[in-house]
Amino acid sequence: MRIRLLRHSLCSLVSALAVVAAACDETIGLPPAAFTNVEDTVSLFALDGTPLAAPSGYNIQSKTALRTDQTTSFDFAFNFTPAGAAVLLPTGALGLGRGSGIQVQRVPFDSVKTAPSGAYADTLPVAVDSGTVAVVRSRATQCVFGAIVFYYGKVQVLAIDTVARRIDLRVLVDQNCGYRDLEPGIPRR
Repeated sequence: MRIRLLRHSLCSLVSALAVVAAACDETIGLPPAAFTNVEDTVSLFALDGTPLAAPSGYNIQSKTALRTDQTTSFDFAFNFTPAGAAVLLPTGALGLGRGSGIQVQRVPFDSVKTAPSGAYADTLPVAVDSGTVAVVRSRATQCVFGAIVFYYGKVQVLAIDTVARRIDLRVLVDQNCGYRDLEPGIPRR
């Protein structure tokens, strides 16, 4: 009886693993992408000197501009330095723990095809100007299939309005857990 129960348990385990393996992409071990990468624009308002109801933070995974007085679930925020320079602030620069990061790119927005590995600024403000392109990384997040990964996106500064204390960004975010593709369409990697 015990052997038959053990054999049944092993067969169930092997069947479950086969289903999981079939659901995963063979090249990178991730489930097939469910979300299409699309470009969008977003406006963020400075943390200082703007109405409280104006969104200053951005959550990469949900592609949402957020009010920083209501939540800390944003991955970066926008502000001006006392000298008047525009900066993006990862969570570590705001005392919210390391995790999210920003990596300025020296190529055009459309040339950034995949989120790079390497160092991301995670504790200091990142100065930006009109035209600046950066790859942004979320805080570590657990996917529904168990892996702990980052979400990635790319931003391009379209405009900085010092009077309204606002920044306008062109954004493209890969909302697929574990993927790093930063091109429009269904991601492959």
